[in-house]
Amino acid sequence: MFNSQRPDLRDLPTSGQLLRATAFAAVSAGVILATAVLPSEYAIDPTGVGRVLGLTEMGEIKQRLAQEAAADAARTAPAPQPASQTSATSSQEPAAANADAATRSDVTTLTLAPGEAAEIKAVMAKGASLQFDWSVAGGHVNYDTHGDAPGISYHGYGKGKESKGENGTLVAAFDGSHGWFWRNRSPGTVTITLKTQGAYNAIKRVV
Repeated sequence: MFNSQRPDLRDLPTSGQLLRATAFAAVSAGVILATAVLPSEYAIDPTGVGRVLGLTEMGEIKQRLAQEAAADAARTAPAPQPASQTSATSSQEPAAANADAATRSDVTTLTLAPGEAAEIKAVMAKGASLQFDWSVAGGHVNYDTHGDAPGISYHGYGKGKESKGENGTLVAAFDGSHGWFWRNRSPGTVTITLKTQGAYNAIKRVV
């Protein structure tokens, strides 16, 4: 029977080497936490590197969407009802939501100073669609197209940087609010014109 040779003790790392390796791993983890994890997840940027890499902006969006979702959940929480009435009411809600979503069209205009942000959301039922066309006059913007609902803090449809406009069709992945977040990254003031047409109940600025 073949037996593997036991390693020579001289080939094993010393206690000092193990301590140095552990310290290096701890420092590396701390650097990653400070420069990547905290900015991208919590918008906390102690070093400033996250802002340069665009991670802090991602964290700010996540935190803001989480706050909006919590506020929406609090506003839309149904009042307590007897158990015998709850099932009947919930079974009628989808039909009512779909009935309200008549085809409509809107034109929304926003003016953003350098660094300023805005968000427009349309209230849509799952599977509903709208045609959109937005353009930027005076510069360009970074954008994030997404949706949210109670229990869903963020659902991305697409994003981009230094855009002067986008158009297409937005199909709601679930009942909730769906739309666009823009931030002006131009040196001057810009004007965003958003044209929408489709099956949605309301459209409004939320930020």
